[in-house]
Amino acid sequence: MHKILLLITATLLATPAFAAPPASLTPLLASVQERLAIADQVALSKWDSHKAVEDRPREKDVINGAIALAPTYKLEPGAVEQFFSAQIEANKLVQYAHLSDWHLQGKAPDSPRPDLVGQIRPRLDELQKHLLQQLADFSPYRQDPQCPQWLAQANKAAAKDALHHLALVRATAELCVYPNR
Repeated sequence: MHKILLLITATLLATPAFAAPPASLTPLLASVQERLAIADQVALSKWDSHKAVEDRPREKDVINGAIALAPTYKLEPGAVEQFFSAQIEANKLVQYAHLSDWHLQGKAPDSPRPDLVGQIRPRLDELQKHLLQQLADFSPYRQDPQCPQWLAQANKAAAKDALHHLALVRATAELCVYPNR
């Protein structure tokens, strides 16, 4: 994880076309990436259990839980809802892609399977608080005209493969706000 943070920071600082991004972007993107890595584990769980990727009650609980915590972090509930909806959609993108690949191959990877309810969801719940704090820390920069460039550079540098790059782009698609547009 530290190597990823250093890579993101180094890439962003080395790009002369625009000013360096705020320091608050790096930990936010690292947590978004961590959440996407957990999607790989969720996909394995869904493969084994034959459960659908779409879990609207759980998604609603996650979003409502984040919205309920929004005032604690001085965040607008609508922004929190939008951000966590994007996280969920990005995670589902990863899961659907993995499941499709595994169906094509006729099997999933033979890797450890953490328990969805006992291990994965508690980690996601813990990560939610980190994401809220990091979103609050980054919020003053969301309207900066350079925000889209910061994200594009950071997403490109951070992605471990094409699927996770696409998911990272989806997860961060609404981070930048365009006033008067």
